Amino acid sequence: MSRRNGPSNGAAQKDAAPKPLNNSQDKQKMLLESDNVHFSLIKYVSVTPCPNPLQISPQSPPLLLTSPFLRALHLADLITELNGFCGFMSILSSMRYCLGPSDAYGNMWAALAFMPFGLFFDFMDGKVARWRHKSSLMGQELDSLADLISFGVSPAVCAFALGLRTPLDTLLLAFFVLCGLTRLARFNVTVSSLPKDSSGKSKYFEGTPIPTSLAIVAGMAWCVGQGKVLGDVPGGVVGVGSLVEVHPAVGIFVGWGCMMVSKSIHIPKP
Repeated sequence: MSRRNGPSNGAAQKDAAPKPLNNSQDKQKMLLESDNVHFSLIKYVSVTPCPNPLQISPQSPPLLLTSPFLRALHLADLITELNGFCGFMSILSSMRYCLGPSDAYGNMWAALAFMPFGLFFDFMDGKVARWRHKSSLMGQELDSLADLISFGVSPAVCAFALGLRTPLDTLLLAFFVLCGLTRLARFNVTVSSLPKDSSGKSKYFEGTPIPTSLAIVAGMAWCVGQGKVLGDVPGGVVGVGSLVEVHPAVGIFVGWGCMMVSKSIHIPKP
């Protein structure tokens, strides 16, 4: 009997076997694509069979609390979460100021102070990722979302609380936030095509980075210190009583938003 020229069943099965996951990004992708991850971050897994896991008694089998989502996070990602936490707390502090007396600046100072803390965590997550030699696509997305909250939404809400409250003011503040959103999305898409140095880092930022909005935050801190808020906002208001009533100071946010989405501005990375 002649031998078949084709591969044996064992060889075919070996060739058809899926390739093992060789890097952390593939492993993370597998965890995030799990059916139970997107809608249930935490799930109970019984060590031994249990008739009714909802009825826990001293005689019940032990339960382990596991989370595929949390296993996909690195230490740097958790630091990035703290950046988003600072941004959200800043927003809440600005809202508390709006609900209280206009001359009680405690909540306003808290709103302004949370944003530099967010910058600290934004700086540290990259340091930790390089130190531990662990980075991920999810970490990149987390970083962009946290930056949008801390350096896009938070300064705009703070400006609204300080007095930029006309309909046109709010529309232009929304323009600033959307420019920040666009800038971060563009960065995620184009970061792989930007020129790199010997360490693999991009050589420059395309458009001003969104954390530079802290320069506007410093200006708002000066206004609070001088009591120039609400009706005393520097620059006053024009078009009072009309549809185009606006504070000229909001133009700073418009200009900053345009610089963030500019493709001609290249800022070297430190």
